[in-house]
Amino acid sequence: MPPEKRDLYKVLGVARDVDADALRKAYRKLARRHHPDVNPGDKAAEDKFKEISEAYDVLSDPAKRRNYDEFGEVSLQGGFDAEQARRSREAFGARFGGGEGPGGYASGEAFEFGDLDDLLGRFGFGGRGASGRAAGLRGSDLEASLELDFLEAAKGGEKRLTLGLAGEDGRLRNETLTVRIPPGVADGGRIRLRGKGAPGLGGGPPGDLWATVRVGSHPVFRREGRDVFVDVPVTIPEAIRGAKIEVPTLDGRATVTVPPGSDSGRKLRLRGKGIPDPAGGAPGDLYVVIQIRVPKDLDAAALEKLDALAGAEDPRKELFR
Repeated sequence: MPPEKRDLYKVLGVARDVDADALRKAYRKLARRHHPDVNPGDKAAEDKFKEISEAYDVLSDPAKRRNYDEFGEVSLQGGFDAEQARRSREAFGARFGGGEGPGGYASGEAFEFGDLDDLLGRFGFGGRGASGRAAGLRGSDLEASLELDFLEAAKGGEKRLTLGLAGEDGRLRNETLTVRIPPGVADGGRIRLRGKGAPGLGGGPPGDLWATVRVGSHPVFRREGRDVFVDVPVTIPEAIRGAKIEVPTLDGRATVTVPPGSDSGRKLRLRGKGIPDPAGGAPGDLYVVIQIRVPKDLDAAALEKLDALAGAEDPRKELFR
């Protein structure tokens, strides 16, 4: 049986006509519930969080969402070309029984053998020469893994990748390639290096190399979609009185204002300081999460002052209304 198709809208629990604001709220609600920090050691929650993030990455991007609505999961494959897919659908849709609507194509009537050359050409296998013999065949695509640290993936740049590749003579050789990393690439993203795959046969063109990105974790930052979160300790006086404090960002340091009376868990947003959009859209935001640091090893006098302060208000009174 063919694999069951995944519906990204169902993954996030939203309707297909959901607007951007409702989509963001649904994602954040699910992300908080399944975040690895909330469910330490829970592999199922970790997998669910990754699935939620991948779904939001597609549906929050207008271009990716349009392609997904039109073509389904095939549009998520690396190197997908929407215009080429439309041209192929127009050229062969009727003879293949037409498309099945959003989500892919249905098989139908067989094509005529007179169209074989055109079909092979569209899929990279060349056509036929004047002698009637098949022209060279395109080489196979190859797969590789590209390890990036958190900041390399966020900021982009260049990365050198050394692979053992077979030459036209069939001998294996090491080749070092320079891979351009688009800013904001996510874990599991795929980067295409045209012509760096297996050599073609009979003079055909080489295939492509697809590098699957693996992004490491960061000791300070964590990523949810294109938003970045950082836990920042503050002292009890800073939380009570308010303060201006320095916080880390992807680009260095920034100063934020902690409002008076801030509790642990309060989020301060720095707009546009999150992960860039590889497609050129708006970047995400950076959220500073307040964490009140409790002092340790206090002497008796300090403890008496804290007792007096604690008696000023019952922090649990709202639980019993």
